[in-house]
Amino acid sequence: MKDAIDAAYRRIAPLVRETPLEESSGLAPDSGVTVLLKLEHLQRTGSFKFRGACHRISRLSPGEAAAGVVTASNGNHGLGVAAAAQARGIAAEVYVSAQVSPAKARRIAAHGARIHPAGDHPLAAELAARRAAEESGRIFISPYNDADVIAGQGTIGLELHRQAPRLDAVFVAVGGGGLIGGIGAYLKSVSPETEIAGCWPENSPVLYQCLRAGRIVDVPERPTLSESTAGGLEPESITLDLCRRVIDRSVLVSEAEILAAMRLVAETEHWIVEGAAAVAVAAFLKETRRYEGKTVAIVICGRNVSPEVLGQLL
Repeated sequence: MKDAIDAAYRRIAPLVRETPLEESSGLAPDSGVTVLLKLEHLQRTGSFKFRGACHRISRLSPGEAAAGVVTASNGNHGLGVAAAAQARGIAAEVYVSAQVSPAKARRIAAHGARIHPAGDHPLAAELAARRAAEESGRIFISPYNDADVIAGQGTIGLELHRQAPRLDAVFVAVGGGGLIGGIGAYLKSVSPETEIAGCWPENSPVLYQCLRAGRIVDVPERPTLSESTAGGLEPESITLDLCRRVIDRSVLVSEAEILAAMRLVAETEHWIVEGAAAVAVAAFLKETRRYEGKTVAIVICGRNVSPEVLGQLL
């Protein structure tokens, strides 16, 4: 997959920011660990999702672009698709579930996308969007179940390797698996000794449980501060096998640990980050002792905090 990610980087470089990799002295002081933060919350639209959306849209044929695109998302992916489509003058329709934050829906619409409410949970909206795309002949852009989207997210792995060639581990929050799948695929090809740590909220460990079962299963979820990683996995998602190959270690964190990590990042780095970003931070903090004397990167995947979560943080 390395060649596909290299090609994706060349295609999206004019639009996507190469985000900084900065050392943090505040997250784990006196631990003996060199902690590097990959600042994807500084990406356009405030999330890594812009990378995958840009790449998938760059691959549309003229006819596909003229027809417009459809996606499903309660936040960052919808925002990324809307912004990437707007940049190319392409119509976009975003299906959202009843769980969507009104503030996030307004941000998506502000980029010119048409919002379509569908279902009580994210997977229902995703399946409805796929049906609508098939019936209308438009391209559906999956948040994770698309090789071009995964290659776009994998460009983070390319940048990480260029910025820090000798990484002992990378901590990544996991939802549908597109982000960790892309990063892991790239790093396994150029730095196989780098450990890929998948990080989940205990309240929504969907892909974690699917990996344990060896197939896609229904996983009960509870509300989580990590809104961006919540939701079921689409049937036959390509990320299941990919993540089975690239994830070396899995860490689950509680809601209290996520909130504490959000507050710690605010106090030490002066950034407000999403619950999903804090999942990766919390997972590292739980595992710090394992990495004494080593260099670890944490992907800070986004900053788009809903007003509801922000209220809890403050």
